[in-house]
Amino acid sequence: MGLAVIFSRGRAGIEAPLVMVEVHVANGLPALNIVGLPETAVKESKDRVRGALLNSKFEFPAQRITVNLAPADLPKEGGRFDLAIALGILAASGQIPMTHLKEYECIGELSLGGELRPIKGVLPIAIQTRNHKRKLILPKENIAEASLVKGIEIVPAGHLLEVCAHLSGQTLIPCEYQQPEQHIPTYDLDFSDVHGQFHVKRAFEIAAAGSHNLIMLGPPGTGKSMIASRLPTILPLLTEQQAQETAAIASISDQGLNVQNWLIPPYRAPHHTVSAAALVGGGGNPKPGEISLAHNGTLFLDELPEFNRKVLEVLREPLETGHITISRAARQVDFPARFQLIAAMNPCPCGYLGDASNRCHCSSEQIIRYRAKISGPLLDRIDMHLEVPRISHEVLRKGMPSGEETSATIRARVVAARNIALARCGKANSALTAKEVKQLCLLSEPSHQLLEQAMEKFGLSHRAYHRILKLSLTIADLSQSANIEINHLSEAISYRKLDRRV
Repeated sequence: MGLAVIFSRGRAGIEAPLVMVEVHVANGLPALNIVGLPETAVKESKDRVRGALLNSKFEFPAQRITVNLAPADLPKEGGRFDLAIALGILAASGQIPMTHLKEYECIGELSLGGELRPIKGVLPIAIQTRNHKRKLILPKENIAEASLVKGIEIVPAGHLLEVCAHLSGQTLIPCEYQQPEQHIPTYDLDFSDVHGQFHVKRAFEIAAAGSHNLIMLGPPGTGKSMIASRLPTILPLLTEQQAQETAAIASISDQGLNVQNWLIPPYRAPHHTVSAAALVGGGGNPKPGEISLAHNGTLFLDELPEFNRKVLEVLREPLETGHITISRAARQVDFPARFQLIAAMNPCPCGYLGDASNRCHCSSEQIIRYRAKISGPLLDRIDMHLEVPRISHEVLRKGMPSGEETSATIRARVVAARNIALARCGKANSALTAKEVKQLCLLSEPSHQLLEQAMEKFGLSHRAYHRILKLSLTIADLSQSANIEINHLSEAISYRKLDRRV
């Protein structure tokens, strides 16, 4: 009789809780039982493990084998425990030594031939393994993702026999690895492609510098989607901590993680037919939605009124808190969701209200009903409301006389302003708390009077008050100004249009 304990990792949202795989081999009728709240894929691992052991020329004990996945109240899913179960059976039956097992954590799915297959969600596992000062045995295909975590010893293997030879001290697997090379991002898109629309580019520069939410209002064909798609080209690269948070979400999602571009802020643009669960996350086994996949990046919603109103309303809480909690009867999962919302909409159902062509025939009731699809509380959480008019044919053909600024030029100013904000409080201006706004956004008496007059005249909320101050601070940072001047405040107020009471 023998008892072996192997360390592995489960999954709970973007966390990787420790799972102790306890294997007990005892006399009795031959059987293999797995306990500890295993789901179907985990229960099926008994057949994969048996095939892998026999095809690797190991002996499968003809005894009573009990596998306990502790803690018992944590749901276990997928084939990530195959390798740990196989090693536990071999150690408990005396076929490999137990001496060094406590130094390792093991993950990986086994084929019937004993090959190790990659799994999802390796990055959170690597972070936790590093924090607990253990080595990580994993499939070779997952090494690029795991190597994003500094200070961890990785043992990449392609077959069960390689792992056993390493643990037995016969043929050691080199633990050396190289950090994946980070390429300087190059973009096919550029702001110089957009002719004219100077005030729109200025607004996007401010939005990028402070990570402010923005909504565009204009007729079709004026370049709203074109400009939004170029926002990533002027955003600063993620810090290592931000990149790990974002990469951990991508790692557990169906899209996977691109380790070559993991420092680039994500950009998500779901179609307006998206469901609430797809947008914020959900499912029986909760998975991250579009807002979490856009964490530390941009979420672009084109044709905003075409989205289901109930779907849009679920954005209100994460826009304020920066995270989303998915609650189900059996479990509760928290996903980070601090994203920059960029939205676009037409001014009326036909789209041509206020256009120079005078093609709009919508009634006032139709226009009110169309705009009412976007609730006041949601608009209140959007810092900048921007009108995008149609430009002349001459500007469209020739561009501006002085030439169009490139994304690289704009990005340099954005990075400089963002660095000022990071040096001041360690975060983008849009993430400032009410207490920090009071401490940092100091106004002169004339500026106070101007803001109070705007609040009274336009019926702005207290939330809009704080967002105007944050926006003013970003404009001041772009101007390299130590204080918020009255012209900075005036420009910030000019971006609050759609929620005015006029």
